Amino acid sequence: MDGMKAWYQSKTVWGALIAVGASLLQVAGIELGADMQADLADIAVTLVGAAGGLLAIYGRISADTGIGGK
Repeated sequence: MDGMKAWYQSKTVWGALIAVGASLLQVAGIELGADMQADLADIAVTLVGAAGGLLAIYGRISADTGIGGK
């Protein structure tokens, strides 16, 4: 692998978490198909990426010190 990314940016991780959640839902009588699980993984990665961007913007705006450089 050339690059590294955070775990929450991985569709594989989100897909696995959603698969576990889908299995638990199936026990409760609710069934999610493979297409729905894939769609949920895509949505999760997009939402987490957007939340990370918003958090970075908030952090910069609310920071007490400026960004320095030479």
